[in-house]
Amino acid sequence: MKKTMPFIIALLLVISVPPASAETKTFMKEYTYQAGAFDSKASSRTIAFEQVRQLLLEELAAFLETSTAVMDFQMTTDHIRALSAGIVQTEIRKEKWDGKMYWMQATIKADPKKVVNAIDSLRKDREKSKKLEDTNKRAAAVLQKLERDKTQRDRYHEAIKELSAIDWFRKGLGSLTLGNYSEAIAANTKAVQLNPGYTEAYVNRGLAYHNAGNREQALANYNKAVALDPEYALAYLYRGAEYAASGNYREAFEDSSKVIALDPDYPLAYVTRGIANVHLHNHQQALNDANRAVDMDPNNAMAYLSRSAAQISSGNYQQALADADKAITLNPGLSMAYANRSSAYGSLGDHQRALEESNKAIDFDPQNAMAYVNRGLAYFNLGNREQAIANYNKAIELDPHNAMAYLSLGSAYDNAGYRRQAIDNYGRAIDLDPKMSEAYAKRADIYSNTGNIDGAISDYTMCAKLGHVRCQSILREKGMSW
Repeated sequence: MKKTMPFIIALLLVISVPPASAETKTFMKEYTYQAGAFDSKASSRTIAFEQVRQLLLEELAAFLETSTAVMDFQMTTDHIRALSAGIVQTEIRKEKWDGKMYWMQATIKADPKKVVNAIDSLRKDREKSKKLEDTNKRAAAVLQKLERDKTQRDRYHEAIKELSAIDWFRKGLGSLTLGNYSEAIAANTKAVQLNPGYTEAYVNRGLAYHNAGNREQALANYNKAVALDPEYALAYLYRGAEYAASGNYREAFEDSSKVIALDPDYPLAYVTRGIANVHLHNHQQALNDANRAVDMDPNNAMAYLSRSAAQISSGNYQQALADADKAITLNPGLSMAYANRSSAYGSLGDHQRALEESNKAIDFDPQNAMAYVNRGLAYFNLGNREQAIANYNKAIELDPHNAMAYLSLGSAYDNAGYRRQAIDNYGRAIDLDPKMSEAYAKRADIYSNTGNIDGAISDYTMCAKLGHVRCQSILREKGMSW
């Protein structure tokens, strides 16, 4: 999936293979598990399924290794097997339990060309690839633990629970990929019930909650993962993206920086930190991070989206349009790319085109608060103040922490002569973003025009300190420093 936080993508690519196709190859294996002293029918079935699954994946990997394309990938057999596990599904055809032995026959049906293409995609995506490899290693380690602890009842039962948890985790991965978020939540909940220390399951449950629209529960799961493993980079990666999506840019900056310190090879960490830096007014750092993300993954739409935002914040509007265009080429449904195009066109004075682009952004994502802000700005500059105010209010309804929405609403009220409402909205913008120099400048103008000289000087001084050129000029004319 490619569903946003706005940044959050699915961790797994699953290809559905038609049951009957000239391109489909069927692999079949069977396995008989001899139950031990502490085994039940359920535990025997769990072990038999994992073993036959591994046999099938080994056979599939060996077959794929003969492909010229896979040879060119220069991958190990273990790596091919791990990634294949995220592409194909193991189906049980027959099974039998006689109280002592559990026999199982299972198949994998796959179109080799599609699997090779999917492997090519997965191997280039570090997040997905690592998730699959770690899961495969965990399952292999548990099988070794079962063999080692088969004479220790308590340890053996704990290992069986852990293996069952891995199976539920895999089901959750598949459901998450297919967009079945309630099923993904349920599967990962079962995984953490069986293994309360399953960090990855909390992260994936967080992703499912996020995509289901429950940011509070998403954050709670990421927090749990961080508490369980303070060195687990993916937990910080997704928590940082969640913070950014919620407008908590300082926390997003800190978490994405933590990811980069732990493991600098995640493009999403630079994307998130770049967007955080845009909102924290660290414009050059934002551009540096976005450039790094593009360099790491030139086919990542979010990297270009991040860079377009950085270009807008730096006043490079033509470059912003070029990056937004590239993001749309890579992902035509990326709402924020159209919103960024709207912002760039508006800054270039083409307000009709800005309106058209914001409409596209809203068509793709009616919950995109920034698109309503941009549409409001376009309407305002086209002389339709009523529609502008309606769009700003809609943006605030969707995102009460959107400082730009309050700034824009304040400007509209200011233009209409409603100074008290304008001051209130400028104040709210400043509360949300203390570095928003334009809010100080506009509020200072109202104070100056209404005789509140102390208030005006205070705000002009603050915005001058933030680098606002007009405020600096006003104070300079008055012989004042800042």
